[in-house]
Amino acid sequence: MNGKVLSLGFQHVLAMYGGAIIVPLIVGGALGLTAEQLTYLVAIDLLMCGVATLLQVWKNRFFGIGLPVVLGCTFTAVGPMIAIGGSYGITSVYGAIIVAGLFVVLFAKYLGKLVRFFPPIVTGSVVTIIGITLIPVAMKNMAGGEGSADYGSLSNIALSFGVLLFIVVLYRFFTGFVRSISVLVGLVGGTIVASFMGKVDVSAVKNESWVHIPELFYFGAPTFNVTAILTMLLVLMVGIVESTGVYFAVSDICNRKLDEKDLAGGYRAEGLAILFGGLFNAFPYTAYSQNVGLIQLSGVKSKKVIFAAGGILIVLGFLPKVAAITTIIPNPVLGGAMVVMFGMVISYGIKMLSQVDLAKQENLLIVACSVGMGLGVTVVPDLFVKLPQSVQIITSNGIVAGSMTAIFLNIVFNMMPLRKKTHSSAVSPAMKHEAIS
Repeated sequence: MNGKVLSLGFQHVLAMYGGAIIVPLIVGGALGLTAEQLTYLVAIDLLMCGVATLLQVWKNRFFGIGLPVVLGCTFTAVGPMIAIGGSYGITSVYGAIIVAGLFVVLFAKYLGKLVRFFPPIVTGSVVTIIGITLIPVAMKNMAGGEGSADYGSLSNIALSFGVLLFIVVLYRFFTGFVRSISVLVGLVGGTIVASFMGKVDVSAVKNESWVHIPELFYFGAPTFNVTAILTMLLVLMVGIVESTGVYFAVSDICNRKLDEKDLAGGYRAEGLAILFGGLFNAFPYTAYSQNVGLIQLSGVKSKKVIFAAGGILIVLGFLPKVAAITTIIPNPVLGGAMVVMFGMVISYGIKMLSQVDLAKQENLLIVACSVGMGLGVTVVPDLFVKLPQSVQIITSNGIVAGSMTAIFLNIVFNMMPLRKKTHSSAVSPAMKHEAIS
């Protein structure tokens, strides 16, 4: 493999690196993991991003889309993972991921048909709900992290808003590759400034070893909770819809037609990646759209470059000292970047909804009820506490409640045919007037 291919592959790694490391940092931080556990989470995530990418690019009769796509942990899973971990423990997170990944592997050939239940009106509403429920996490980190001694201090607020402003400036004055890594640059710049403010502790990097071996069930044997599994299945269906869009975008760039077998292979590769992620305590994976932009920008469509990117990610995953560097990022710096990242999740949900005919009152009602239900249950989680336990499986989680509402109302308003009445005689003028009014 020549230097040019490696450099192009490294460029793809940089484009997705910010998103890849911030997910474990957010989830691990929210679940109160130690520095050592956080380092493992970042390292295993980088490794599994590489494995997931290779599974997808390596097309064979069983799995793989065979297109130059890069896989990374999906942001739509961040909120649900935090909610599951907070309610049922971190082992329930991985039990849900394992079951959901196995579901995708086994039913990959049928998922193309299930996608019809997740049109933009549904996926847009779900992604918007997920983004909205994440914003409080960002705000708490901007203040210094919940429970911190200097929570809400002027230095924390100034640092977090400085990072946010820096990222906005990069977006405003740069285009292309620099813009695609603006969050990563913001995290690096903010951490450098924070070090001069005495907010960076590098002891985790010094104490970490150079090489480690991934562990099966690092956080303990998985536990299986019905609510957690249902939540993760809904999240993965949204991820499948997102990935399908990426597949078709890249196939268009590469002038290649996709059929049902290609899509099934792509879904199965994602399912395998998600399953491995659960076994080694990583994350659910999906095709990254930012790397599609990089393919368009560079004009390089070779799968060799993506193989190189996958290989680089795997190597980085075996180097915990490199992963430990990311864990020294202070909470206010993370918080400033989180506002952008989570805000982009909301924006992406709104972008999905922009494909919907919002002139139809029925569609407005679907969005209103699903987002309202999702946000309402998140803010008031004990709303349905007196209902039977079997019903609370659906109602106890805002994302599940909102998603189910969107799916149900979309079926009612957009998929169920209206019953037409037949008349044996001509319609009277009075009935005509009534129909018009």
